Amino acid sequence: MAKKSSSIEEPIQAPVEQTVGKGRATPTRKEREAANLRPLVPSDRKEATKDARRRNQELRDKARVGMANGDEKYLPARDKGVQKRYVRDYVDARFNVGEFLIPAMFIVILLTLVPAPEVQASVMLGLYAFVVIVVADSLWMGFRLTKKMREKFGADKLERVRWYATMRALQFRRLRLPKPQVKRGQYPS
Repeated sequence: MAKKSSSIEEPIQAPVEQTVGKGRATPTRKEREAANLRPLVPSDRKEATKDARRRNQELRDKARVGMANGDEKYLPARDKGVQKRYVRDYVDARFNVGEFLIPAMFIVILLTLVPAPEVQASVMLGLYAFVVIVVADSLWMGFRLTKKMREKFGADKLERVRWYATMRALQFRRLRLPKPQVKRGQYPS
């Protein structure tokens, strides 16, 4: 039979210091209630209302500026995301025929006030031709944008953004929200 060796060494354990509790006294119920105590109705209601309005206005201003600057935190859900930022930058870098649709319609309205039927007919025909050009430009932009997004983001994670791009392209550049972050010709990579 084999004999057990009696020379087995036991590991030396260091004394363990245990911290008891959380390191401070538990506040009493009376102390907690006193800390939470505040009046239900302020003593000066007019001043409290003015203060609340001022704070709300500051928050709205901060959100408006953040949205205009394209800060992701303040953007609505339709404008959030990397792909939407790419679309905005692509549309803003591009010259869009659709930007001139509203001024063209305003000119058409003014020219239809001319009593000559030949002028009115030619103006309306010109408007229809311009609308066809805008639609063709928007379709071309949508196809190019989809191709570029497939190259950048891959086909499996591609959002449908053609309508988003078209609506942005039809707005005046100065009135777009979020504001354009790129100059014309400065296409995103």
